[in-house]
Amino acid sequence: MSLIDTESIVLKTHNLADADKIVVMLTHDHGVVRGVAKGVKRLKSRFGSGLEPFSIVRVTYFEKEAVELVSIQNIELVESFFAAASNPDFLQKFSYLSDLLVTFSPPHDPNENLYRMVRACIKAAADDDASYLAISVYFESWILRLAGFMPDWNHCDQCRRVIEDSEIAEIRSNFHLICNVCRRSTGSRVLDSGHRGLFAAVRKLSPAAFVEFANGDAERLTTLSAIFKRIISHSVGHEIRGEVSLRAGN
Repeated sequence: MSLIDTESIVLKTHNLADADKIVVMLTHDHGVVRGVAKGVKRLKSRFGSGLEPFSIVRVTYFEKEAVELVSIQNIELVESFFAAASNPDFLQKFSYLSDLLVTFSPPHDPNENLYRMVRACIKAAADDDASYLAISVYFESWILRLAGFMPDWNHCDQCRRVIEDSEIAEIRSNFHLICNVCRRSTGSRVLDSGHRGLFAAVRKLSPAAFVEFANGDAERLTTLSAIFKRIISHSVGHEIRGEVSLRAGN
């Protein structure tokens, strides 16, 4: 049995018994972890408000070998986003993004870059309630790239030539791009330099900086998010929970 102490982001909770809950969290040092918080629903619970969705906490838990659920011993609140999480749009958006995270991240697989990205996305969205679409595009692109499902949008899938910034490229059924020279159809969805510029900016900018960069480009962001959702569904074989309702909101 190991005692673990690490910073974490609370992703979601589920009722387990009359007074207990299962907590799903992204930890800084150990990736996605599921644990049991006993007595959390009692009036004088030692966990206090530390299990609010998308709170940043310091968690201490016991981990047993070959046991999936850890035993949560203590949670200290580091930073709360209660005000943002009380916004239904914020809650719906990050519930969907949390489902993405859990789907694509193997349990107990540490990834500091992923943790920092998620933390920064929550903070950026909490500071600006008009940023949710841009944050979703940022998050979806990152998750697909980290999971190895993001196609190469720098080269033509047919001739392998580098697609110039000024070109209009066509997106194929396999989600790769065809350059302006190779494309033949006129009815397929196309991506212009603006779409690809937003896509490239995700790799270079922080979430907050990307929100500022993408300001006023909701149409292209909506197009990219719809494409990313299709890639996600194709990659996992089903739609992610919350995807259907979010499609209408995007």
